[in-house]
Amino acid sequence: MMAVAHPKLGLRPYLPADAPLLREIFRDSIEELTADDYTAAQQEAWASVADDVADFGKRLSRQLTLVATMEGSPVGFAALEGRDKIGMLYVHPAAVGQGIGAMLIDALEKLAGSRGAPKLTVDASDSARSFFEKRGYVAQQRNTVSIGDEWLANTTLHKQLAVKREAS
Repeated sequence: MMAVAHPKLGLRPYLPADAPLLREIFRDSIEELTADDYTAAQQEAWASVADDVADFGKRLSRQLTLVATMEGSPVGFAALEGRDKIGMLYVHPAAVGQGIGAMLIDALEKLAGSRGAPKLTVDASDSARSFFEKRGYVAQQRNTVSIGDEWLANTTLHKQLAVKREAS
């Protein structure tokens, strides 16, 4: 196997066959990237949302889910709920820092804007908050979410999108 200096990144729509691999990306991302902000019990409660791969796949299918690929293999995904809310953004820990999250969010921002959304909202984990703030998202409120027996904090942020002008 050869190392690639600039691996080829791509985006594609979610396919039902992706559910098992995206479930692993979801779990690995939570387990490896959120330990500074959440306890092991909180992480397990959060990751358990994807324990049933069929239900997880249905959840991804109900949203506009994009899959990021590196050299053709899925390494992350993001989902747009409705026309103006980021439902999920997860990148495999081994692929963090390579522009995958930014590529996914850029695509969701463009999609939301093309659907006429004036702003995009996200309930960001404490671990992801700075990523969104660096991209121009502004904190609106702190939240506490109950998953099983655990309580997790997150922050609602939003970003104004460019207004789409009609050609005259």
